[in-house]
Amino acid sequence: MLKAYIQESQKKLQQKQTDFYTPSGLHIYFKEPMQSPINVEAVIGRVEDVVPQHLIEEVEMVIIGWFEEFEKRSINAFYKDGALYISNVQDDEEDMFDDIVHEIAHSLEPIYGYEIYGDQKIKEEFLRKRKHLHDILWATGTKAPLSTFMDSEYNQEFDDFLYKTVGYEQLSELIKGLFISPYAATSIEEYFATGFTEFYLDPNHNFLSKVSPQLYNKLAMLQKPETLDNT
Repeated sequence: MLKAYIQESQKKLQQKQTDFYTPSGLHIYFKEPMQSPINVEAVIGRVEDVVPQHLIEEVEMVIIGWFEEFEKRSINAFYKDGALYISNVQDDEEDMFDDIVHEIAHSLEPIYGYEIYGDQKIKEEFLRKRKHLHDILWATGTKAPLSTFMDSEYNQEFDDFLYKTVGYEQLSELIKGLFISPYAATSIEEYFATGFTEFYLDPNHNFLSKVSPQLYNKLAMLQKPETLDNT
């Protein structure tokens, strides 16, 4: 009986996980089925409900499955050439929503890079926080050259330093009130993407606007298509 129940549950899950298009034309393709019972249509529907359409236009397809890049880069989602590649291993619907919105943020940087970064306000805010993080770590005995903290671009060695040497558990305690998450300290691109995600996770924006006011102001600007040159 139990075996039959499991098989029937898996069958129903598979039936629910057929490729589909959203009303806006976004193609959802299952390379492999989800490994847990997540309502993908509900997640995608929520994404399209809360993220303005003009900020999703660069995404043509969401591909769900498992990819080599996930293991090589220790990630579970990425954006490339108009497609979001999303892991089929997710904790719950909130986890999947987070991944999708985060990668939508990265899809915006090629076309709205000037609007996001051109006035240097996000970069200046980010580097002030990096300098503060350096000072905190130095005071607690984890010492590294200041120059490594003052490079805003992604650097694998610095990523490994935060993730492996410091550790996200300790980092989470040290950055309270400084960054919205440990991953936000990785690079200016991830600072933007984690803030973009937080913007839609918390509709009140209280935490984001307090911790990263310049980033929040920029995200609020992006909500208005009339302020963007490329629409």
